[in-house]
Amino acid sequence: MRTILASLALCSAVAVTNAARAAEPAPELIAYGKALVEAGDCAGCHTADPAKPFAGGKRIDTPFGAIYTPNLTPDRDTGIGAWADADFTRALRYGIAPDGSNYYPAFPYPYFTKMTKDDTLAIRAYLGSLAPIVSRNKPPELRWPFGYRGLMRIWNAMYFKPGLFEPDQSQSAAWNRGGYLVTGLGHCGACHTPKNYFGADKQAQALSGNEVGGWYAPRLDGAARTGLKSWSEADVAEYLQSGRNARSHAGGPMAEVVVNSTAKMSDVDVRAIAVYLKSLPPARRETIVTPPEEAEMTAGQVVYAKLCVACHEADGSGAPRIYPPLPGNALLQSVNPASTLRIILDGAHTVTTPRAPNTGEMPGYAKQLSDDEIAAVTNYIRNSWGNAAPLVTPAQVAKARGGD
Repeated sequence: MRTILASLALCSAVAVTNAARAAEPAPELIAYGKALVEAGDCAGCHTADPAKPFAGGKRIDTPFGAIYTPNLTPDRDTGIGAWADADFTRALRYGIAPDGSNYYPAFPYPYFTKMTKDDTLAIRAYLGSLAPIVSRNKPPELRWPFGYRGLMRIWNAMYFKPGLFEPDQSQSAAWNRGGYLVTGLGHCGACHTPKNYFGADKQAQALSGNEVGGWYAPRLDGAARTGLKSWSEADVAEYLQSGRNARSHAGGPMAEVVVNSTAKMSDVDVRAIAVYLKSLPPARRETIVTPPEEAEMTAGQVVYAKLCVACHEADGSGAPRIYPPLPGNALLQSVNPASTLRIILDGAHTVTTPRAPNTGEMPGYAKQLSDDEIAAVTNYIRNSWGNAAPLVTPAQVAKARGGD
């Protein structure tokens, strides 16, 4: 009898072990989930301490106050280890936490709602494979009355449209894949689409540029001067993969996106994004520009000749992929000069990626130049060599300098 009981106990233990192994995600699923996580740049927001990847705690400043990102590691008490698959899918696609409360749209569920269930579960599988880290989530610091999560029900009713990405059968497979990544997982519009008073996307102006954290996320549509009309699909792909191309360099938040996300994506997915973006017509008209007065251009040229010409050349041609060219530069000509001012004030460091490991530096001139001088040189480079952009004032420089 003891022998029979021992055999039954052994069989039971083996069955439990086999069931546990069967429940473990396949390595292929985890690898696919990792690729999706990289495409969504999840680490970019959910990692405050590089030594604790995906443990959250990163501060996200919004027009309504600050939000701290949550812990995505499989710790059962402070992370998502105790979540069911359905909890994870509902959070990702509908912005609803396991306890039924609503997330704020700083978490881009209005984009993630377009993702398939299989992709959300692949992401879940990868996150579940990470080392659990104890990191308690911090409460948001929002101005009254935005701290009341119940208000999100009203916001969702007005602005959130749940639903999967709908492929366009008249378009190519690459176009549809690019649309899925841009409008869904990649949530490009979270930065590049203008927002209304309540922080919701202005859908009619999708991907037509928006200011984010003191930088300007430029147009990704087909605008001739300030968008991607002059870029080829190869230009877009090279920029996403290396952080630079013959027309521009990535800086500020976009540089982080390149390093953490797009530089790690497959060639097929990056090309798909390029195909989709290059198909977009201008979402709004470009601003009609009045050229600066001659005295302003002369003052700017003096500063340029003294500090900029050594790297960017007298004709602005620079050294493509080392020092970005200025003529025809879409970001430089953007209606909002925020990114240009940040670079002139703080300097710039060319990101390094496996495809473009060489570095480049530009010093900051915040201490060397006055507000008037920075405004003048900004107006000069934004309106020379065929460029055209609205006038920048010393008051705008002062505001950028102060970080307001």
